[in-house]
Amino acid sequence: MIGRLQAALALRRVGIAGRLLSCALCLAGCNLIVLDPKGPIGAGNATILVDSVVVMLAIVAPTIVATLAFAWWYRASNPRARRMTEFVYSGRVELVTWSIPLLTIMLLGGVTWIGSHELDPAVPIPSKYAPLDVQVVSLDWKWLFIYPEQRVAAVNRLVIPVGVPVRFTITSGSVMNTFFIPQLGSMIYAMNGMEAKLNLMADEPGSFLGLSTMISGDGYPDMRFTAEAVPPDRFAAWVNETRAGQGETLNSQAYRDLAKQGVPPTSIVYPAVEPGLFHRITTQAIPPGPGPEAQSSGKQGPEK
Repeated sequence: MIGRLQAALALRRVGIAGRLLSCALCLAGCNLIVLDPKGPIGAGNATILVDSVVVMLAIVAPTIVATLAFAWWYRASNPRARRMTEFVYSGRVELVTWSIPLLTIMLLGGVTWIGSHELDPAVPIPSKYAPLDVQVVSLDWKWLFIYPEQRVAAVNRLVIPVGVPVRFTITSGSVMNTFFIPQLGSMIYAMNGMEAKLNLMADEPGSFLGLSTMISGDGYPDMRFTAEAVPPDRFAAWVNETRAGQGETLNSQAYRDLAKQGVPPTSIVYPAVEPGLFHRITTQAIPPGPGPEAQSSGKQGPEK
């Protein structure tokens, strides 16, 4: 019986070790793009993340080392271990066990306080260039980007000039969602009937992943877009090409058609945008979509 029990325990340890090894191999293939920032806000976020981990290691690392050391030193086969079974209280032990966590909390609080003010999403980014305004609408399951000054729009494709601050105004045409470009910076919520402000900037050209980080129905895994940072002259050329291209105007009816649930196979561009469309979406003059849960349960959406 004892032999079988030992064999079962050994087999269980092997299984646990195998699962841990599998997790380690999976994590080794992850691309930590958050730690590869391409803009000032992303760089600030990465600095806070790294600093917070380093501060917390002041508790985590000694705790791990002490746990292993205590387990080894006070093992049953060590006759040199001094076991004080009547030990109750030590002021020096209390000082150490409380002072280190308090110092860690103070350091983390300082890092968070400074970062929260310096990286406030609504604070404009200092630059010699005027900011580019982009209006963002999250839909089921796609992203709509409207350029109000250029009067063009695109779906699942965000083109921005390098070195120019981008002033996002974000809302939702359906359920609450989240807007996130990891390499450029802060994640922020998109909510229907509300406008969220976000300021980002790209320091160098490139294509960056944009995504939603809030589950919002069947098409959520494909709710991604490409953020393309290009030189200012190429951005101007893209705007001119879009204006001259063939396509329908993004008006209220075209928006209603676009807002129907589904994942577009390719990015869509609109050479013209009806003035005031984003305002009507935000104020719900164009009613928001019913959302994936309401549609799946057979409920009716908002009255037109």
